[in-house]
Amino acid sequence: MINIPLQIDQISEGYIILGTGLFIVFSSLVLLSVFFKFGVPALLNSYKAIKKGKEKGSQMIKKDAPAVVPAVSEKEFTGETAAAIATALHMYLHEQHDNENAILTIKQAKKMYSPWSSKIYATHQNFR
Repeated sequence: MINIPLQIDQISEGYIILGTGLFIVFSSLVLLSVFFKFGVPALLNSYKAIKKGKEKGSQMIKKDAPAVVPAVSEKEFTGETAAAIATALHMYLHEQHDNENAILTIKQAKKMYSPWSSKIYATHQNFR
């Protein structure tokens, strides 16, 4: 057997990569457009059918249940109880976890000059 090394030109390899990339991008765009054209309406129709089925099932249950539910009032529910509940809700909803000072102080750190870190001596050499 004779070993013949396969030499592929870099330009033709670039064309293969370009063609593959373009095929992937445009085929995914076509698939997405088909999905949004046909798939989304089908999903919405199935969702509506499921929702109608649940509404029909819930109407059957509502026929057996009483139409009016009487309100139960407690005689011990006073204004103080309502005020305590309202205060607790207000404190919970308007709670701030951290009360921090909003002032920022930025101080510039002074660096000492060192010729060891200076690039002037490395780039501007005097040749004599």
